[in-house]
Amino acid sequence: MESFLTEEQDFLKRASIASPLTRPQSLADVDVPLGFLEDLALKTLYLSGSISVLDLSTRLHLCYEVANELFFRMRTEVHCQVTGMTGNIPMLAITSQGRTRAMELLGQSHYTGACPITLESYVEQTRRQSVKKVTVRPNDVSRAFAHLVVDQSTLDKFGTALNSGSSVFLYGPAGTGKTTMAEALSRVLAEDKVWLPYGIEVDGQVITIFDPAIHRRVADEEPDFHDDRWVLCERPNVLVGGELTAEMLDLDFNPITKYYVGPIQLKANNGVLIIDDFGRQRVRPEELLNRWVVPLDRRIDFLTLAGGKKIEVPFEMLVVFASNMDPAELGDAAFLRRIQTKVKLGEVTDDQFREIMRRVTRENGVDADLSAVNYLINYIHGTLRQELRSCYPRDVVNQIVWSARYEGKKPYLDLASVNRAIDAYFLPPSSAPTTRA
Repeated sequence: MESFLTEEQDFLKRASIASPLTRPQSLADVDVPLGFLEDLALKTLYLSGSISVLDLSTRLHLCYEVANELFFRMRTEVHCQVTGMTGNIPMLAITSQGRTRAMELLGQSHYTGACPITLESYVEQTRRQSVKKVTVRPNDVSRAFAHLVVDQSTLDKFGTALNSGSSVFLYGPAGTGKTTMAEALSRVLAEDKVWLPYGIEVDGQVITIFDPAIHRRVADEEPDFHDDRWVLCERPNVLVGGELTAEMLDLDFNPITKYYVGPIQLKANNGVLIIDDFGRQRVRPEELLNRWVVPLDRRIDFLTLAGGKKIEVPFEMLVVFASNMDPAELGDAAFLRRIQTKVKLGEVTDDQFREIMRRVTRENGVDADLSAVNYLINYIHGTLRQELRSCYPRDVVNQIVWSARYEGKKPYLDLASVNRAIDAYFLPPSSAPTTRA
């Protein structure tokens, strides 16, 4: 143990790094109230049964020395007892007095696991990692969009939006790739890494933030002796669509577990939040816009605890609104002014359509007859009197692949297969729209 401590102390002396990498070495170094820590340790012991001090430190995501101090305090209060030793490490079991106290605490909150950080620490680190501090260059954007066919002027607008670290409005007809491009925007920022906490403590309450379903951890890049209450992740990418409700924008208090889950914007901090199909959510557009006028402008948000207390948190993310509705119909001038970049995504050119088709057929292992591709272009332009949209190549090829699978043969894009796909995918000319969607 002594050699381990020497190595860790040496690391801390040499490290000139951000605060999340400084592991607390004693109870006095932990930035949450001592009473909260003792309660968390006792609940962990109650739910775990007999565990060692080392196991306790692992479950709390605190170092051995801190867990050992907590053990001494619990033993002083007759909340735990030593049942044996594993090497030089005590094995612990809860006492009847400790069990009574733990059940009282679980009635107040079921939260156990990683020790949270303070709201102040979270605010400080989130500001330090703001997306506004990321510098994006043309090569960064080109690399992230290499799998898509996008003209240079649009890429330049995306680069400008990313450097603003503010907000983007992608609009245009359905099927023009708005969602795909919004997700590609997040790839540019994903190359950067940020520290996210498991949770934050506010007035004895816990708000969980790290979500393995959303946040992509890069554990192999974490320093050996960093503060384990923080997780190194790619910048978050959170996408919500029609399921978005007003309740999802505030703290979610579980009446059974009695702790909070952070809302989508808290989980998206330091990354990208994509509001897909904007205008079709269960929350009315004007309600969402009114809710976020101040956050988009001042980069702060206010969340409400169950007792009515409001807390101020950072709103540090790139917000991407994607909609096939007219922006002027979705928000007033004051809101649209706060969305710094607006990008219209419309039809693709004939050459872009052919390039998209080439890539899609190659990805699906489909041989293609160029004359059949030209036939499809002419049909869309002439017969349907529609624009070429970037979704058409993939959708048509999918029809061809599915049909070939049904017939038990190798898919091939020719006039016959294209005509079958047209018949299955497009509305008849009499029903098809004759103007832009």
